[in-house]
Amino acid sequence: MSRRFRGFLPVVVDVECGGFNPNTDALLEIAAVLVEIQGDGTLKTGEGWRYHVQPFPGANIEDASLAVNGIDPHHPLRPAIPEKDALGRLFRDIRQAMKDNDCTRAVLVGHNAYFDLNFLNAAVARTGIKRNPFHPFSSFDTATLAGVVYGQTVLAKALHAAGIEWDSNEAHSALYDARQTAELFCRVCNKVGPIVTE
Repeated sequence: MSRRFRGFLPVVVDVECGGFNPNTDALLEIAAVLVEIQGDGTLKTGEGWRYHVQPFPGANIEDASLAVNGIDPHHPLRPAIPEKDALGRLFRDIRQAMKDNDCTRAVLVGHNAYFDLNFLNAAVARTGIKRNPFHPFSSFDTATLAGVVYGQTVLAKALHAAGIEWDSNEAHSALYDARQTAELFCRVCNKVGPIVTE
């Protein structure tokens, strides 16, 4: 994997939030899915993790966002943990995957990756985490890639064009969206074919 992406480990990330502003709105759920390289150089979806996140003190939560993602942030049975714990657990597994793949940095893969990366970076800054495995501004955006390859930028339409299943009842679960985005990323990369950088 390190030779495929210049030492970067692609990790698909999806976040569910209480709004659109990463500095004021709550991070409510985060999921990450690994991308694995096979012997023939093609990519496939790997292991994934999801954490429900407690809103940080003073976080804004918009009703319109909750209506879309279906999250009740105050439900007594919601297994939410503090942001720092969620990121710490996620980063530990990602750093292990980087080590296993001889990679020096993780690079976020997302559908409209700018959104997910901004929420991730804001949470890292809020929690004071020093060892963020992700590159702070580089990313792979499947909305752009799917627009180029399939002529579609909306996730559901891009997946349909790529021949990948989309269940609208599962949509806006961070882990489901991350898995489907990982499938799309792998499909796009596999269409290009195996590449080895020097």
